[in-house]
Amino acid sequence: MDPQYITRYSVACSAGIGTQDMVRALRAQSSGLAPCDFETAVLDAWIGRIPEKFLAALPAALERFDCRNNRLALLGLAQDGFADAVADARERHGPDRIGVFMGTSTSGILQTELAYRRRGAEGSLPSDFHYPTTHNSFSLAWFVQSCLGLDGPAAVISTACSSSAKAFGNAARMMAAGLCDAAVVGGVDSLCLTTLYGFGSLGLLSREPCRPFDAQRSGISIGEGAGFALLEKKPRPGAVRLLGVGESSDAYHMSSPHPEGLGAQLAMRGALSSAGLAAGDIDYVNLHGTGTQSNDDIEGLAVHALFGDRVPCSSTKGWTGHTLGACGAIEAIVCALALREGFLPGSANTRTVDPALRINYLVQNQEADPGVVMSNAFGFGGTNCSLVLGR
Repeated sequence: MDPQYITRYSVACSAGIGTQDMVRALRAQSSGLAPCDFETAVLDAWIGRIPEKFLAALPAALERFDCRNNRLALLGLAQDGFADAVADARERHGPDRIGVFMGTSTSGILQTELAYRRRGAEGSLPSDFHYPTTHNSFSLAWFVQSCLGLDGPAAVISTACSSSAKAFGNAARMMAAGLCDAAVVGGVDSLCLTTLYGFGSLGLLSREPCRPFDAQRSGISIGEGAGFALLEKKPRPGAVRLLGVGESSDAYHMSSPHPEGLGAQLAMRGALSSAGLAAGDIDYVNLHGTGTQSNDDIEGLAVHALFGDRVPCSSTKGWTGHTLGACGAIEAIVCALALREGFLPGSANTRTVDPALRINYLVQNQEADPGVVMSNAFGFGGTNCSLVLGR
């Protein structure tokens, strides 16, 4: 693919509100995880929750969109001068030539959960509950368009944990096809009881902060967050290049990946091919690295098959928790920060790397000068996406 440029990006998650906060947390290896205290959940688990003080009510003109997910989106859009950068791009390209491509898994499910608590005597939902602008997955793109004054193509991808990584691929294809000149790409996922109890019922929640690729790892810590990127065809100062996107589907099992990581390998090989690069050109891989036994095993197999034990790699979910549909965008931004700041993040909470995983896994941060990096996001059902970014 022709290189496209991430000219501005922003982030908000439990590890940091804004990129400078995020860099401080990464460098200090300061995790945003804490014991679960969300809503009425009674779970022996740790989560990455954004404090309520940061989630302001929406402006009156946008109140029909009001839900935790869209409040979280607004928080992300307000960081790092992102909304101003989009406004500048809107002047250059026109509002109808900027697309919006988002990823989410939960969307505004919490709003529906809260509405069900207030059902009428006959089971009717309250009149102030608005499904299309809150729970509906497209609510996120509609809200972002409304916030930023954009009228171009818009879509939301919901493929579990690969959602917002795949949004980059969708945006790149739409731009290459000439349907838009720029795109706001990102992902937002917020905590809700459905997700917490759902993963709890699968036995996948860790009773301690998640420890990706650790010999004693015991599951995930769910987080929430928002990540946004402005994708354009021409570079601007400080831009990061989107060099390649690879997507695949295992079609192996409803929730488990292929045991040999074949779909993950296909996604990584596809991203390299798309970028016109070889495995030896990659300086760092941000792993999907959930902290579950099987997923880390399988990703380790897939990464070793392509890179051996040469390339440094790590999972940053020990900082943020697993932000599900937002993790692809947030971790792509972590990669952009590694390129910008000149360091490779280690792995918060990981103590002893599983010796069965024969990869070059970083526990401590490493000062470096990476030029090209890869970010992996693998979802339920084997929906996989790998991105390649360069300075």
